[in-house]
Amino acid sequence: MSSNAVSHSSQEWEKDAKDIRDAAPAFLEYTKASEDDLFEQGSVDPIYEAKARLLNHAVREIGMGRYQWYLFVVAGFGWFSDSVWPLIGGLILSPVVSEFQFQSEFLSLALNIGLFVGAVFWALGCDIWGRRWSFNFTLLIAGVFGLAAGGSPNFLTLASLLAVVGFGVGGNMPVDSAVFLDFVPGSHQYLLTILSIWWSVGQLIASFIAWPLISHFSCAETATTCSRSENMGWRYLLFTLGGMTLLLWACRFFLFRLEESPRYLVGRGRDAEAVEVIHRIAAFNGCTSSLTLEQLTVAGESAAASDPSGAAAAQRRKLLSESSVWSSHHIRALFKTTKLAWSTSLLIVLWGIIGLASTLYNSFLPYLLAHRGAKFGDSSYYITYRNEVILGVIGVPSAFFAGWAVEQRHIGRKGALAISAGLTGVFLFASTTARSSDALLGWNCGYAFASNIMYGVLYAISPEVFPAKDRGTGNGLTATATRVFGIIAPVIALYANLNTAVPVYVSGALIIGSGVLALLLPYEPRGKTSI
Repeated sequence: MSSNAVSHSSQEWEKDAKDIRDAAPAFLEYTKASEDDLFEQGSVDPIYEAKARLLNHAVREIGMGRYQWYLFVVAGFGWFSDSVWPLIGGLILSPVVSEFQFQSEFLSLALNIGLFVGAVFWALGCDIWGRRWSFNFTLLIAGVFGLAAGGSPNFLTLASLLAVVGFGVGGNMPVDSAVFLDFVPGSHQYLLTILSIWWSVGQLIASFIAWPLISHFSCAETATTCSRSENMGWRYLLFTLGGMTLLLWACRFFLFRLEESPRYLVGRGRDAEAVEVIHRIAAFNGCTSSLTLEQLTVAGESAAASDPSGAAAAQRRKLLSESSVWSSHHIRALFKTTKLAWSTSLLIVLWGIIGLASTLYNSFLPYLLAHRGAKFGDSSYYITYRNEVILGVIGVPSAFFAGWAVEQRHIGRKGALAISAGLTGVFLFASTTARSSDALLGWNCGYAFASNIMYGVLYAISPEVFPAKDRGTGNGLTATATRVFGIIAPVIALYANLNTAVPVYVSGALIIGSGVLALLLPYEPRGKTSI
């Protein structure tokens, strides 16, 4: 579109619209509103929306091929990392406290501050410089500084290095979910929920590695002093997981070429590059695509001719987005209509509540199990980390169950989120009734199963209800909410008695409340195609 397009009179726009409609080729049918649309009219810029629908058709034409399945694996590395490194604060907490003699909550606080900064930086940034750079560098940062953390000579060094690890990890979920959703056909969007299996695998592997290392290479729980040479288990764990994260980064960077998101490119006015990406993916999958640059151009012109006021605004946004300076229009776009604003606000609240509740409980779960177990006479590192492995195993089948539940007609994303959040809270409350170590473990198994479903659905529904051109920003807002409250959680723990059930009651009540709020979400992505 030329710059003088904005000055068209309404009569000229109507004439242009009639001319385009009269000569409309068949492919324009794919750009029209349909029952598959998630958003109501006016929620998304009409020019972008028309082009995004055309891209959706092109992705459906390519199908779920080799490229998408490879992406399922490498994107899953982000889920893996997001599970391993936030969990590490709890896994190494007891032996690190024994060696460095500090107040335990400060380690979780440092890690969560890093996660917060990373969520803001990478999620908002991927709407500026694209998905590829963020996708490829977050794991590198986590791996390098995770390895370095293993050599920490004191608590301050360890906390600082883990904060930088958190900076890298914090961008994984917001960026990787946006990347995956941009490349899969609408019929396979449920796989975004099943990607949470990588989160469960990460929890399982981290706990499984920690079990022998912490239990065999740590100071005795009753020791009054603890030297470095007697307490190498947590360092071995950091070395192992840091090296593993670097290996996953290498697989991403050297073995798989991530294409830039076509929807992101269209949102930046780079239509030709978007078409080239679609054709390269088609070739990788061994098929062809009928998408052409002319089709995208005509689709945009047709939408502009039908909505002159929207075209003028779109033209201004296009010029803004082509600079490297982030603009608040990415945020304003997520609050464009009352319904969209309610959806965005409610998701931010949900992420904040669940972030507070889960971090308060999960960050100190090994610590709580050890101290509750002490009353039952089995507080050894061996038992504690054996229980962590069991909880990790329980989480694996929950990812597949979540993927099945979100596609059920009378459940969908909202129902699965509400039910799983409610059950998560119930199991937390029930754990306070345990009078034996086995009973406590049993209730925590129920919690692990339900909470993994809850997180799997939450991580999927959020990017699905954000338009792709603003998806990084939307993911950033929700991730920021959960990370901010993740910082608050250890501060609360500083003033709470972790030997009582208070953190459990608080967490359970908050998560049950979030399940009720989930039912108020205005959009149900089941059966809809994200744009």
